[in-house]
Amino acid sequence: MLADSNIQLIWQTGKLYGIQAAKAVTEYKLNGIITVPFIKEMDMAYSAADIVVSRAGAIAISELCLTGKPSILVPSPNVAEDHQTKNALALSSRDAAILGKDSDAHASLISTITTLATDFTEQKKLSTNISSMAIRNSARQIAEHIFELASKGKK
Repeated sequence: MLADSNIQLIWQTGKLYGIQAAKAVTEYKLNGIITVPFIKEMDMAYSAADIVVSRAGAIAISELCLTGKPSILVPSPNVAEDHQTKNALALSSRDAAILGKDSDAHASLISTITTLATDFTEQKKLSTNISSMAIRNSARQIAEHIFELASKGKK
């Protein structure tokens, strides 16, 4: 169980599950687990994290690549065309993240977290590989491309 593993957890629950999650943490006396409906300063949360467990939306993937955090990705089964699984596979197929299935989360996610938390070699590999996929200065690259296209249109 996670509570017995000496792992601290910041759990962003979402608005719909905030009260339920907070109650469960209190009810089960799960020390070291903080629940919040929403994290406004994700940069601070990423900075505090050794490992990130996340859905696999495009923004989350982008942030994780830039932070270089070892990650366990659990794609949401409730998204159009299963795009989160495709996003997660883009990383897991390059040993840049661990892919977990939502349907298996109850049975295996805690084990995956506790195993990764003590496997520093795996953490380093995931961190190195996910960092190599980051596109740095992307806003600048996009702006430069737009200006280039705009200047071609003026000729």
